[in-house]
Amino acid sequence: MAGSDATASTALGAGQATAPDTVKILVAGGFGVGKTTMVGAVSEIAPLRTEEPLTIAGLEVDDLKGIEEKRSTTVALDFGRITIGDDLVLYLFGTPGQQRFWFMWNDLAIGALGAVVLLDVRRPESSFAAIDFFERRGIPFVVAVNGFHGLHPYPTEEIKESLALPAHVPVLLCDARERDSCRDVLIALLDRLIEDAAFRTSPAH
Repeated sequence: MAGSDATASTALGAGQATAPDTVKILVAGGFGVGKTTMVGAVSEIAPLRTEEPLTIAGLEVDDLKGIEEKRSTTVALDFGRITIGDDLVLYLFGTPGQQRFWFMWNDLAIGALGAVVLLDVRRPESSFAAIDFFERRGIPFVVAVNGFHGLHPYPTEEIKESLALPAHVPVLLCDARERDSCRDVLIALLDRLIEDAAFRTSPAH
């Protein structure tokens, strides 16, 4: 997989219009925002999941406010794959959401060209750490607002302003349960990666 990531990095880094064969993408965000759901909904293969039941012992460290119905959690990663067009395959790696597992994010980020940060507007603060993580490492990302129960009470402009995101970071509405919705988010991320690559290689830069 490392060789595939290198190929993708070279292609995007050169600002080529032709998509690379494979791209590694992270799906990140806070605890219970829908990362496992998104990877499972969009993956064309049976997703790899590392979910374990929530326990009474974990109640002292896992904040279930707003997600009291949650019964299991990712303890390592989620993995899925989706083919975009005829010549592009995305490998999706979902990160664990609880703070005690954040040490794994550095390893999962190796070779990743971009990320989707899922946001729950009921608990936006749960995804602040993910936004900060990718900003600090210079990994391009988009913010996908997961509409729980199909609801989107706030427009993207208002969400973007409240998060103090730069103008070039897209904010999209999505439903992590719906394959087409998740696919649209991934395509938006790919568009950003191509635009960033073209900007870096333009004569003015």
